[in-house]
Amino acid sequence: MLNHFDPPALLRNPHVQSVLAGLKLRRPLVAQRAKNMLAHSRPVILDCPDGVRLKGWYSKRQATKGRLAILIHGWEGSADSLYLMSAAGYLYELGFDVFRLNLRDHGDTHHLNRGLFHSCRIDEVVAAVKQIQEIYPHDRMFLGGFSLGGNFCIRVAVRAPQSGIRLHRVVAVSPVIDPAKATVAIESGWSLYHRYFMKKWRRSLARKRLLFPDMAALGALGRYGTLTAMTDFLTARFTDFPDLAAYFRGYTITRELLKQLAVPVHIIASQDDPVIPAEDLNTLGRTEFLTIESLNYGGHCGFLKNWRFQSWADERIAELFLQDLQ
Repeated sequence: MLNHFDPPALLRNPHVQSVLAGLKLRRPLVAQRAKNMLAHSRPVILDCPDGVRLKGWYSKRQATKGRLAILIHGWEGSADSLYLMSAAGYLYELGFDVFRLNLRDHGDTHHLNRGLFHSCRIDEVVAAVKQIQEIYPHDRMFLGGFSLGGNFCIRVAVRAPQSGIRLHRVVAVSPVIDPAKATVAIESGWSLYHRYFMKKWRRSLARKRLLFPDMAALGALGRYGTLTAMTDFLTARFTDFPDLAAYFRGYTITRELLKQLAVPVHIIASQDDPVIPAEDLNTLGRTEFLTIESLNYGGHCGFLKNWRFQSWADERIAELFLQDLQ
């Protein structure tokens, strides 16, 4: 679909959408709307294979309708990111139990695992989703993610059948398609985005080094001034990938990968996304199980429909999750 999302004129700017979605000013409004979900949130540590532990927050309704929505945040976000809390609160009010999953080294979880987070750690996310299914069985289980979290969700969907995961539907909002191109877009676009991600990533890695002082190599990161340089450094020292290009290929969403889908996946993306190049969508092709909803406006994980900072994406995710249950 195109032009399905039509915000007020001043909200059509992609930078306004992208920045306002995560603005601290929005937090009290989101927290108020999500107050019931937050009041019923309980921390959960998931024990995955190879000693990996991931943390999430489970919000159960008193009267469940047998629907569970698992949500995954973007890079350097967390289960408490505003876009995630907003979607979780909205789904909770519609009768969904909700599980907000933190990726490794996101949120307050750096102490749980010695190894550094990187975007190819798909096995542990698949294992976490499988364990959530086993601990909290529901009639219908849905998966939703934003940005890098959307990328993880698509890869989980590909692996779901052979992993014994019974997903009813997956929705990915502004997902990373080609990480190499996304990195170039961040570095060559408005400098605010590059500074934002560099600051958050450096803070995260500094926290990791504080917890694991023998990771002395992390101290050298101050010499590198771009995401590409930092990623190249970390790939060489903390992963098994031979080079940066191989690492990026490891989590690129390709047409060939999507041919393996046996679970309905719906991508919501904007043509004006300043972080994820819209042309990347054209490389995906179409399959029986893939739907791409490309919108004129929305920025990156924005899709704010009014000046009360209410999210059209929340409503669309819920509509998609509910469409086969009416």
